Amino acid sequence: MTENNYFSYVLPEGLTDYFDTKDIQLLCDVKSKTEYYEIVLEEKNIILFDKDTSKYESKGFTETRIQDFPLRGKPIYLLLRRRRWRDKSNPKIIKRNNFTFIAEGANFTEELAVFLKEAN
Repeated sequence: MTENNYFSYVLPEGLTDYFDTKDIQLLCDVKSKTEYYEIVLEEKNIILFDKDTSKYESKGFTETRIQDFPLRGKPIYLLLRRRRWRDKSNPKIIKRNNFTFIAEGANFTEELAVFLKEAN
């Protein structure tokens, strides 16, 4: 079983299909003296928005930090490094794959947002 397969049990469903785990750290917020886990995930080199992948080139990453369900009483933050794709014919056009892991308008995973909404 690969490393990503182990995390597929902990991370939001389908996330490891599109992202590789790059780092996991137990960190501490100095102000609140609270420990938390940060899991760094990097998007795989796969274009999902167009069948003709030859029209695009990967041009770096953007980072999104979202909160997921706690693990062993500690908060979990997922640092998603998402690829930016540049259109070769028009370099001003930048695209990204569209994922449903992030709740719209929030910095929570979709699953955590639904859980918090129902609990409220």
